[in-house]
Amino acid sequence: MDTKTQSAYQEELQRLEETNLEIDKQLARLRSTPVYYGPDLTEQALEVARENGRHNLAKAVDEPYFGRLDFQESGTASSQPLYIGKSGVEDERTGHLLVIDWRAPVASLFYSFTGGLDAASYDSPDGLIEGLVYLKRNLVVRKQILQRVVDTYDRTEDSLAVGDEFLLYRLGENKDNKLRDIVSTIQAEQDRIIRAAKNTALIIQGVAGSGKTTVALHRLAFLLYQYREQVRAERMIIFAPNSMFLDYISGVLPELGVGNIQQSTFTDWALHVLDQEVKLADPALTLQTWFSLGSKRPPVDDHAPGRFKGSILFKQYLDDCLTKFESSYVPTGDFIPWEGVKLPLANIREWFFVENKHYPLVKRRERVVARIKRWMEMQLDKIWEQTRKKDLKKKSAQRLRTYLTSWPEHTAFSFYKMLFAETNRPDSLPTELLRELPEPIVLASLKLFKKKEVQLEDLAPLLYIHTRLYGIPSDQLFDHVVIDEAQDFSPFQVAVLDSYTRNSSFTILGDLSQGIHAYQGIQDWKEFSSLFQEDQGGYFELERSYRSTMEIIQFANLVLQRGVENPLLAVPVFRSGNKVRVLQTDLKGRIPLLEQAIATLQQGTSSTIAVVARTEKQAEELHDVLTKAGIETNLITSKQRVYRGGISVVPVYLTKGLEFDAVLLMDVTAGHYEATLIDAKLLYVGCTRALHELWLMAPGELSPLVSTDDPEIVTTVAPS
Repeated sequence: MDTKTQSAYQEELQRLEETNLEIDKQLARLRSTPVYYGPDLTEQALEVARENGRHNLAKAVDEPYFGRLDFQESGTASSQPLYIGKSGVEDERTGHLLVIDWRAPVASLFYSFTGGLDAASYDSPDGLIEGLVYLKRNLVVRKQILQRVVDTYDRTEDSLAVGDEFLLYRLGENKDNKLRDIVSTIQAEQDRIIRAAKNTALIIQGVAGSGKTTVALHRLAFLLYQYREQVRAERMIIFAPNSMFLDYISGVLPELGVGNIQQSTFTDWALHVLDQEVKLADPALTLQTWFSLGSKRPPVDDHAPGRFKGSILFKQYLDDCLTKFESSYVPTGDFIPWEGVKLPLANIREWFFVENKHYPLVKRRERVVARIKRWMEMQLDKIWEQTRKKDLKKKSAQRLRTYLTSWPEHTAFSFYKMLFAETNRPDSLPTELLRELPEPIVLASLKLFKKKEVQLEDLAPLLYIHTRLYGIPSDQLFDHVVIDEAQDFSPFQVAVLDSYTRNSSFTILGDLSQGIHAYQGIQDWKEFSSLFQEDQGGYFELERSYRSTMEIIQFANLVLQRGVENPLLAVPVFRSGNKVRVLQTDLKGRIPLLEQAIATLQQGTSSTIAVVARTEKQAEELHDVLTKAGIETNLITSKQRVYRGGISVVPVYLTKGLEFDAVLLMDVTAGHYEATLIDAKLLYVGCTRALHELWLMAPGELSPLVSTDDPEIVTTVAPS
C-alpha cells in the first residue's frame, strides 16, 4: 500500500469510527425509548418517526456508507466531503448530514459524474445546482470494518477520467443464490433510468447482463423516496416471468430498506383478480410444444394462439362483441308485474343507458334491478287490501324472476366462453362474428374451456372482460408497475395492466434478443409504446453488459449474428477472463466428460454452476445421472418456486433472468440448436447466464450457430 493510499485509508478509518459511534448512540437511545401504543395522535406520529429512525439506523450499522464525493458548490469557499449510503444519517447535535441517502438529489452526482475539469450539476428542489467535483472515492465497509478504499477520480491527479477499478472488483465477485443490490456501482446510464419521472411509461431495452432488473428494483426504491406523498409501497407491483425468478430477486428490495411491494407473476395476479374462476392449463405442456426439437415445433407467426389472443386486434374484437352485447343487454319488452300495471321498457332503458351509464355492466344491471324492485314496492303500496297485496307481491316476484331470465348475469369466463361457441349465442353476437376467429384456436379453446382451463394468453382477455363487467375497485389500482422480461408479454397484457395503473406509471424492461417466447411475446417495442400517449412514454437502451467476461460476451454476440438479422449486440465491460471452451466428444464420452467438467469447476472459484440442457426431459435425465454418480444437484423445472444455488440442472429456456459463476451448455449440436431465429436466441440466453466460465459440450456435429474461429475468445478441446 503506497503512502497516499495509506493516508486515505487512515483518514477514512477515523471517519468511520466517528460515524459508527454516532449511529450506535442514536440507535441505543431510540431502542431504550418505550414504544407508544396509546390513542394520542401526536404521540402516534412521533412513534412512527422513532420507528423509522430505528429501522434506518439498524440498516446503517454494519455498512453506513459506500462512497464519498468531495463537491464544491458554486459560490462557496471550499469543497465538502459527502458520504453516500443506503439511508441518511444526521448528526443530532449539529443537524449536519453524516450520511446522505443515495436517492437524494445531491447523491446523483456520485453516479452521473464521468470525470473531467468541467463543472458538474444536479437538479434540486431549489433548481439546478452547479459546482466542481474534487474527489470520488469508493469504500467497502462490512460489519463496521473498513475493507477497501478506491479513488476512482481525483482532480489533483493526471488522469481525470472516472476509473473502472472498483466496478471491475465488484463484478469479479462470485454469486450466491440471490440477486444483490448495485447501489455502490450504479452507472450513469442506469442512474438516468432510476431517477426518471414517475408518471411515464418507461421502456428499457437492455442487453443480457446490463443490470436492467436491478435498475428497475432500485427505481422502485427511488420513487418511494422521491414521491413519498404520492405513492405507497403496497400499491406497487413487480411482475416477473416465474416464481423462481421472484425468489431470486427477493433480496434486493430489503437490502435497500424497502418492504411491502407486491411481487407476482401475471398468471397468479390474474387468477386472483378473477377469483380463481378458471385454472391454468399445465404450462409444462406449452413449453414442451414450443421448445421441442426440429419439425415438431409449430410455426411462430401472428396466428400462433399467444400472438393472436395477445394482440390489440383481438382486444378490438372483444370491444366489438361487448359493445354489441351491451346494446341489446336489456330485455326487449315491458315489465308487467300483474295485470293492469306496466313498467315501460323505455323507462328501464333510460335507467340502464342514461342514468347509470357510467357504471360497469354488472353494476348497472344490479342498480336497475334494484330500481325495478323499488318501483314494484311503490305500486304495492298503493294497494290497501292486505290479502290481495300479499298475492300480488308473490306474483310480481315470480314474474320478475322470469323477466330477468332474458337478462342473464355473466362472469368473465361465461361471456368469453360464449364467444367461441356455435350455440346459445345471443342475437347480438351472431355466428358471423365467430368466423373472424381462426378455427384451430376456436377448437383448442373449447376443448380447454370444458375443463374450466385456460392458457396464459386467455388471461388478458378474461381480465379485460372482467373490468368491463365489474369495473376496477380503487384498492386494486397500482401506483407503479414493473414488468420484467417484458418481451415475453403481449400488447393485450400491457393494455389491461394500464387500466389498473394510475397515470400509466410503468417500468417495462426486457431484451428483444432474448425473446425466446416469440409465440406469445412481441417483436418490436413499438407494440408497447403505441399503447401510450407520446408525452407519457420514454425509451432507454442499456448496451453495456456487466455480467459476463469479454470473451463470453463476444462469443454470445457471434451466436446472435449467425441467427438474428440486425441483432442488438452487447458491449462488454473491459473484464477479461478465461476463453470459452468447446468440448467435442461422442455420446459415450458425454457423461464422463460432464462429471470431469463439474469437478474441475468446483476445484476453481465457481460457487454456482448451471448444467443447461436443451429440453426439460433432457434436464431430468441429466439430473438422474448426476445424482446416481453422487453429485448433488438441484433440478429446475417449470413448476420450481425457489432457486437454491449450488449446481443446477435446467432447460435452457428456464435460465432467463438467472446468472451463474459457470455454465455448462450440453448438447450444442446441429440437431439441438439449428440456424434459426429462435434457436439463436435460446443459445444466446444460455451463453449469457455465465459470469466467469462458459463451457459448451458437443457430442456430434457442432451447431452452425457456434463460431470457433477466434482463438482469442474460444478454445476447442477435441476428445482424448
